[in-house]
Amino acid sequence: VQLQASGGGLVQAGGSVKLSCAAPEFASGYDVMGWFRRAPGKEREFVGIFSRSRRRSYYSDSVKGRFTISGDNAKKNTMYLQMNSLEPEDTAVYYCTRRGPWGDVWGQGTQVTVSS
Repeated sequence: VQLQASGGGLVQAGGSVKLSCAAPEFASGYDVMGWFRRAPGKEREFVGIFSRSRRRSYYSDSVKGRFTISGDNAKKNTMYLQMNSLEPEDTAVYYCTRRGPWGDVWGQGTQVTVSS
């Protein structure tokens, strides 16, 4: 675990949460950064990624239009996942990740619980 994810918590359906992920300095030269999640009893699921070379983001169909990945111009090693219009089905542990020449690094995960 080399990334630090934070910002999870309990939120009502329809609400919003913004997750943060801080990376160490060596991870500033990433190729791809993104988020995955694991719901109870399910496999890890792709949420979205940002490609540095293509300068665009890709999202799973289940979150497209509701979730947005972004970076911080001031804090170069911080990325965010803005989650809007949350649904109970979004309840999961969310993991951030970065891929670069060193391979993949992951965060420890942060729990998001959406109540109906």
